[in-house]
Amino acid sequence: MTLKSGEVHIELYKVLKVQGMMSAGGEAKHVISEGQVTVNGEVETRKRKKVVAGEVVSFNGESVKIIAE
Repeated sequence: MTLKSGEVHIELYKVLKVQGMMSAGGEAKHVISEGQVTVNGEVETRKRKKVVAGEVVSFNGESVKIIAE
């Protein structure tokens, strides 16, 4: 996933929604709070965690690396 020009981060729940891993933001927030999402291999429960370029978000066997534009 590529951050838009000028963006330095994206909130974790938005990564799941934008990448199509979840159909709605509320659903994304729920799976994050349940400990089903990892960032760089570590369980992350903060829904609004700021994810930056270079980090890898994983859920349900899918992984997305965040890159800067």
